[in-house]
Amino acid sequence: MGKLKAIGSRLGSLKPALGMLQPIERTETQERSLFAPWRKLYNTVEWRAVRLRVFARDLYTCQRPGCGFTSANTSRLIADHREPHHGDEQLFWDEGNIQTLCKPCHDRWKQRAERAGMRS
Repeated sequence: MGKLKAIGSRLGSLKPALGMLQPIERTETQERSLFAPWRKLYNTVEWRAVRLRVFARDLYTCQRPGCGFTSANTSRLIADHREPHHGDEQLFWDEGNIQTLCKPCHDRWKQRAERAGMRS
């Protein structure tokens, strides 16, 4: 039996076929959907119905102590989860866990409190 001759490396002479991949550009909404797939629940008919029931239960009034903002314009109100659900569907749909907040209270007070809790 004859000896095998060493085969020289040809990897150095190959040209890259793919080159550099371009980074994928995503909108903030696309990023959030990718890393929090449960967010799609907010776009359902069921969620809209729950949201309106909570607003009616709370008499379209912000539940933050000391605020009391009232509006029939539901675009100025937020159906807020008291305890963050983080994708737990049972907690997401629990109307006892949802409260009405006006947009300023939600965007300032509530989110500040949630961020502070996340750091601890």
